[in-house]
Amino acid sequence: MAEDVRTPLLGMTLAELKTVACQNGLPAYTAKQMAEWLYKHNVPDIDRMTNLSAKSREQLKVSYTIGCSAPAECQCSADGTIKYLYRTSTGGYVETVYIPDGERATLCVSSQVGCRMNCRFCMTGKQGFSGNLTVTDILNQIYALPERDTLTNIVFMGQGEPFDNLDNVLRATEILTADYGYAWSPKRITVSSVGLKKGLKRFLDESDCHLAISLHNPFHEQRGNLMPAENSFPLSEIIELLRKYDFTHQRRLSFEYIMFKSINDTTAHAKELLRLLRGLNCRVNLIRFHPVPGVDLKGTEEKNILSFRDYLTTHGLFTTIRASRGQDIYAACGLLSTANKQETDSSLISKI
Repeated sequence: MAEDVRTPLLGMTLAELKTVACQNGLPAYTAKQMAEWLYKHNVPDIDRMTNLSAKSREQLKVSYTIGCSAPAECQCSADGTIKYLYRTSTGGYVETVYIPDGERATLCVSSQVGCRMNCRFCMTGKQGFSGNLTVTDILNQIYALPERDTLTNIVFMGQGEPFDNLDNVLRATEILTADYGYAWSPKRITVSSVGLKKGLKRFLDESDCHLAISLHNPFHEQRGNLMPAENSFPLSEIIELLRKYDFTHQRRLSFEYIMFKSINDTTAHAKELLRLLRGLNCRVNLIRFHPVPGVDLKGTEEKNILSFRDYLTTHGLFTTIRASRGQDIYAACGLLSTANKQETDSSLISKI
């Protein structure tokens, strides 16, 4: 089948849709109509935009397409978590995780194929970096999700470093929160980062979404051994920047902390966390470590995770333990990887 070279409409802002209308000789109000069909009604093709004239639709179809594509594969966990595999516009693959939890349903979306950060504990980093997702690729993880209408929250905690693809992540969050788009509150969206300093400042200035920083160790050398990004973007500089912003209102600041046995789970680490984060309006999320093939790290025992949490909480740092979900289908934190899907389509298991 010939490759579709038409430009996708999915992922366009209202300003970009106005340009499309103008270039095709359509009335300016057509842009708002297209945005409504895209982001309110999630139409699968241009022909469904029924308040556009038949002539306008035929004209648009020559050069444009919606740009959505259904998941290529899914895996269901015993706990209800579902992992979806999406093919990207460049032929790569990314994984997306749907996490239902009572009245809440969270979607963990990806922003890159692979990742440049190469964190020691993360399977995505082991597959290397293949490319950034387009805005279309990012939003398609939501647009084509079978459970789309049940979503209450979105977290950019899937494959990739969001601040390493910040232009497209910001455009995606604009569409998710804009009146012409999905009209979500920024409080429903969290973007996670290892702390790329330039991207962090821009995100804080241009977005109202929640922020999560992957911390994992409060000591410089030890964090550098886990996360090479520490050597270029020290945690101390990240914290210094964060102190210049107000997190007492709508936006929430959190720190992710995967617990590794004898690596970052001692009282000394807890004390340094308290010192480092003192005065910041934030929370710490402790995360159980799930073994990664070829990585010699071990997870902290449950009783020690509880003790670590209690120590931080007792000393005034709001700390929670994140529930582990989807471990049996490799959908838990740090386990997403699609390197084996890059080679061939024949490995797909369950077509949707």
